[in-house]
Amino acid sequence: MSAREWLDKDFYRELGVSSDASTDEIKKAYRKLARENHPDANPGNAEAEKKFKAVSEAYGVLSDPDKRKEYDEARALFGSGRTGGGFGGFPGGGPGGAGGAGGFDLGDIFGQGAGPGGPGGAGGFGGLGDMLGNLFGRRGGAAGAQRGQRGSDVETDVRIDFAEAVKGATLPLRLSSPATCGTCGGNGARPGTSPRTCPTCAGAGLVNRNQGAFAFSEPCPDCRGSGHQIDDPCPECAGEGVSTRTRTLTVRIPPGVDDGQKIRLAGQGEPGKGGAAAGDLFVRVHVRADEVFGRSGNDLTITLPVEFTELALGTTLTVPTLDSKVSVRVPAGTASGRVLRVRGKGIAKRDGSQGDLLVTLQVVVPSKVDDEAKAALEKYADAVAKHDPRPEITALLRDRGE
Repeated sequence: MSAREWLDKDFYRELGVSSDASTDEIKKAYRKLARENHPDANPGNAEAEKKFKAVSEAYGVLSDPDKRKEYDEARALFGSGRTGGGFGGFPGGGPGGAGGAGGFDLGDIFGQGAGPGGPGGAGGFGGLGDMLGNLFGRRGGAAGAQRGQRGSDVETDVRIDFAEAVKGATLPLRLSSPATCGTCGGNGARPGTSPRTCPTCAGAGLVNRNQGAFAFSEPCPDCRGSGHQIDDPCPECAGEGVSTRTRTLTVRIPPGVDDGQKIRLAGQGEPGKGGAAAGDLFVRVHVRADEVFGRSGNDLTITLPVEFTELALGTTLTVPTLDSKVSVRVPAGTASGRVLRVRGKGIAKRDGSQGDLLVTLQVVVPSKVDDEAKAALEKYADAVAKHDPRPEITALLRDRGE
């Protein structure tokens, strides 16, 4: 098949998807059409077999990000389909076009009969043949087996308690995601059978086509570039070698993890294709708020309710930590809202850093007082009547004459 014929095909139309379809949409469309038109499901149906080969050919290009990009670029450059007997809307681009006056032959662009200074030489469109060669699997002029494709990364979420975030935890994680098929072990064949080497490409995954002075490599249409054929597909994965499975993993949450932080589990994402490595699993951690403790970086925070007399006269308070308690001395005359720091009682991280415990003192005012307490408060108010607790405000009001 020539490069012209490749560009003349509409692979998106073959799969019934738009040109901006996602990888998952392309994969889903291919699987549906492949099942419907598979030769095993349509014995003796030539049209179904033709359709199966067409969608396999389309998927072989559109499922590969590099080939899809180059295919899209070539379509944008020439246009897709034939217009008025030409190729991509150019006169003389195909059979019946005017190769002489008034037109030009795209064969020249591909380098047919072009000298060093012609369109196929260094001074013209020589790079175009290389671009199209890349589309059909040729790298540096040499055909090789289809490159493997790394599996996609997967992301999931877990919720943990505040104490688990501070101290670290080991959690079981159940998730449903694409994984190597457990029935066939990933080879796509029904148990008891094996894939066979594709006779068309001899296992290379590519076939060579000659076009004038150039040789093009393209994905094998019979094996879709995999290098093997499956006569009896696995019933679980329909020959893909990948199925959605529920699995249990163990994820280790490091001490001091932050809310929203991601933990990477290498190789636990979607399995790769063609022997390539699997993707990674990213676990996003969500930390539940604690009723008593808070956090500021590596520091553990707590707001401690106190009586006015404790601040005025001074005292020693017992303050809880996450796993024990500490004693904190409050000097006489301490103001409400003051923050006391207890060194080394905060959050310890794996890098060896250690935060502090920050204790915020907050006066609690009783909503009701009994007669004895009321009398004592009134006596105290008389004793401090000459003391102005807000001298700056009093001075401002006096200056304003209010």
